[in-house]
Amino acid sequence: MESRFVRYQATTPNGRGSYPGIFALANGLANGGSLSSEDWASWRCANDHYDAAYVDPSTVDESIYDRAINPSAQSWFKSTATHLLVGLEFYTDLLRRYAIEWQVLYSNDPGILLYEDGVQIVVAPH
Repeated sequence: MESRFVRYQATTPNGRGSYPGIFALANGLANGGSLSSEDWASWRCANDHYDAAYVDPSTVDESIYDRAINPSAQSWFKSTATHLLVGLEFYTDLLRRYAIEWQVLYSNDPGILLYEDGVQIVVAPH
């Protein structure tokens, strides 16, 4: 049986004990000045594409990623969002080239549902 949800995230926790997702990892490289100018331009283009492709849950519910309210909130793609999942190859390649380790998780029940739309969910992990 195919899992309903998929998440790309860091293999090791950050200082807060959470596992940043693939966009947070790539954004960290970009915002930290680690990317070459060519990679930065490609990252910006990819992020612009994803920003336009689906809703940022925090624009619907400002508290969704609030660390005081939902300190462990995680975003998961629905496995049916293949048009979004296929584009993640850019991010996985970028992270690989900059030696950032990541993993893919699959689940039918990743946590307590905080938000859902047609392509994603946000959960408080079990």
